[in-house]
Amino acid sequence: MSNTAWETLSNQAVAMAGLVYFIALLVHLAEWAALRQPAGELVAAGVGDGSGKGLETVASQPPRPASETGERIAFLGRLGFLLTIVACAVHFVALLGRGMAADPNRVPWGNMYEFTVSGTFVVTLLYVVLHKRFGLGWMGPIVVGFVLTVLMVAVIWLHDEVAPLTEALNSPWLVIHVVSAVIATGTFTLGGIASLMYLVRMRAERRAAAGERELSGWIARTPDLPALDRLAYRVHAFAFPVWTFAVLITGPIWAHEAWSRYWNWDPKEVWAFITWVVYAGYLHARATAGWKGRKAAQLALVGVATLWFNFIGINYFSTTSQHSYAVEQFIDAPPAAVQLPNLLLSEPGHDEFGS
Repeated sequence: MSNTAWETLSNQAVAMAGLVYFIALLVHLAEWAALRQPAGELVAAGVGDGSGKGLETVASQPPRPASETGERIAFLGRLGFLLTIVACAVHFVALLGRGMAADPNRVPWGNMYEFTVSGTFVVTLLYVVLHKRFGLGWMGPIVVGFVLTVLMVAVIWLHDEVAPLTEALNSPWLVIHVVSAVIATGTFTLGGIASLMYLVRMRAERRAAAGERELSGWIARTPDLPALDRLAYRVHAFAFPVWTFAVLITGPIWAHEAWSRYWNWDPKEVWAFITWVVYAGYLHARATAGWKGRKAAQLALVGVATLWFNFIGINYFSTTSQHSYAVEQFIDAPPAAVQLPNLLLSEPGHDEFGS
């Protein structure tokens, strides 16, 4: 296959993955809707003479058995997970085609678009791998919705043409540094979802205890608060040393190789360190001060906010960072000539992580 054919395959695979993710999201939403329905319900029909008199209510269908409702919910859950696996496989094909489209062939991490596609793939892959071990079925709609949204942003605003790696990026440290950073980013994102759901469930339980609303539907299906707290802690405890390896070890080593300096106080480096400090504080507070539950979940959300700002905010908005990207706008182009713009034109010798 030619490089153009590989690039076309990659673009088509991204579009197909997005379509399958969308279908999986619809299936999961149908599962949510089924969880909110009672096992048996009567449908009322009015019969009268048109004057409002003689109105009577009759049951138009028998109640649906609880077993039938449970089977339907289980089927939708399995179908949604299966579609997510298919989307993950197609997602991988998109990454493979992106790397094979370059001349010479390379890893698909040369610009922000490619990292975004890679990062979302890791989020999905981790969800699929950990689904059975940690019982993450309840997380499916959130993961699929998040990945679908970020993929749409990448395709519409971040897409860039395939190009060879610059000399500074053509280094073995690219694989070591970016792989560890991508794994940590995907894992921290799952931890952030677990922390967010801890706060949502805690609020729902408080309202149920006050008699305002019954704890039912999808919220009732999520793990209890101690289980969510343990899940978030385990995920963050795994991701933190990986992020440390990426940001404080491989990043400075590659920076020294490329720029002859281990640390440049670049905004990208500073925000990566801020993210490290927040997550270090999260784990330290849990180990020493006994922070659990609400406080730990809130701090974890601060961490995931700094993580994604470090990725998107610095790369897109910063004008002083050595890792910033220029924005090209075609304001004066006639409507017929307007195409999806390449918003990310990286400066020579820099990737989105700071190496």
